[in-house]
Amino acid sequence: MIIDKNQDLFLDKDSSDFEILGKDIELKLDVKEDCNVFLRIREVDSLIIKGLVPEDKKVSLFFWNECENPFEAIENYDVGSNAELVVGYGECNSASVKRSVSVNLKGERSKGKVSTASLLNCKKNYSIRVVNNNIHTDALMNNYAVVLKGGELMIDAIGQILNGAHKSTSHQTSRALSFEEGQKATILPELLIDENDVQASHAMSIGRVDEAQLYYLMSRGLDIAECTKLISLGYLLPIADIIEDEQLRKTIQSELENRINSLCMM
Repeated sequence: MIIDKNQDLFLDKDSSDFEILGKDIELKLDVKEDCNVFLRIREVDSLIIKGLVPEDKKVSLFFWNECENPFEAIENYDVGSNAELVVGYGECNSASVKRSVSVNLKGERSKGKVSTASLLNCKKNYSIRVVNNNIHTDALMNNYAVVLKGGELMIDAIGQILNGAHKSTSHQTSRALSFEEGQKATILPELLIDENDVQASHAMSIGRVDEAQLYYLMSRGLDIAECTKLISLGYLLPIADIIEDEQLRKTIQSELENRINSLCMM
């Protein structure tokens, strides 16, 4: 289904594949049933999304960015009681991205998971916030990036547990891998905790690929481009595991493999 204008987007068990086109698009997600959704972004300048995951529903969204123009997104999601939202982003295009994501766990026992996989040779800037507003809520964030020549990465990863949201969790991991010196990657892991009876953690790493690993691969007859491709695949492909639907997971894996092959062999 093609989306080329502002609209309410109805999501049910039959929702699967959408293609978003248009200069400036605003969407309001209307969730009817549990669903797994793949959204392909093409030729979009700006995208604004607001969504509510109702009580007892589970929604998985995966955004695949194919824009070859600068792209900006602002997304706000609310999650109701005993509901779960899983959001994934595949950013392997060769154009700048500025993305702001806010997930609000408003209902008791709600869950939110945000994951990003980025392969970049340009500027990509992410601000991702997951807020525990209620008791027994669970937040998880995973960001993985491979920075190629010319890439510049910025991730502001914010986990926030509000006062009164006891028995809640907020965990995040952000990692950036580069192949050369001089590539730019900045990660700001933040935990804003206003409640004592909670669990919270963050892990962050930025560094170059292991020289011994590169030497091992090249000793087997691979050139540097092929090594970059294989290591990037191993680093980014696990994002597909966030999706339970097998067919959608295969689609994401195929898209990642094709784009990584193309970008790393340039």
